[in-house]
Amino acid sequence: MRYSKDHKAETHARIVKNASVRLREKGPAGIGVAELMKEAGLTHGGFYAHFDSRDALIAEAFSYAMDGIARRWRRRADSAPEGKQLDAIVNSYLTTQHRDDVGNGCMLPALGAEVARADPKTRKAFAARLEEMIDLIAGEVSGLPPKAARQRAMAIIATMMGSLLLSRATGTGDLSNDLIEAGRQSALALGKPAGTGDKKIAAKVKPSSRASVRTPAKSP
Repeated sequence: MRYSKDHKAETHARIVKNASVRLREKGPAGIGVAELMKEAGLTHGGFYAHFDSRDALIAEAFSYAMDGIARRWRRRADSAPEGKQLDAIVNSYLTTQHRDDVGNGCMLPALGAEVARADPKTRKAFAARLEEMIDLIAGEVSGLPPKAARQRAMAIIATMMGSLLLSRATGTGDLSNDLIEAGRQSALALGKPAGTGDKKIAAKVKPSSRASVRTPAKSP
């Protein structure tokens, strides 16, 4: 049976989307070509009508996952009240729901170490998309000149992703929840004009403050 170009494009996109979930859940080693093709309703041999190699699929899956983060962050910022764009991004990212949904979550804490070992093309694509994310966050940091806002954005992203990584590594107990809350308060404070929030972090972060990190149930 011959399929239209649109059908082939839709199938290709579905394979990449499914691969991006597996990539975040299990890493590159967890991507099985035969299983992905079966999910797409195709035979193993049909894989090469869509991709030159398994590495090519993995590179596309990486890019898809990275693009998804930026799109979600832009939606959060666009739908937030004026002056609350950064808060909306941080508050939707550092939640227990995001911690527990690795396959549909942010690929950076899930795959950062894998990217460092990836081929130059994948690392270049990763760096380009990370630059977009830095620019997006820097645009929401108020009261700082551009260079300082960019540095602050890097610190915010590192805080968010490091907190999520550590919370996942420690399971789902009190320590994990506290890591999410501490990271959330720190990232929010970093987004404020200098001197307005840094001294309040310790007072806000209380042990086992689980209620504040459980409520947005949306995607990160």
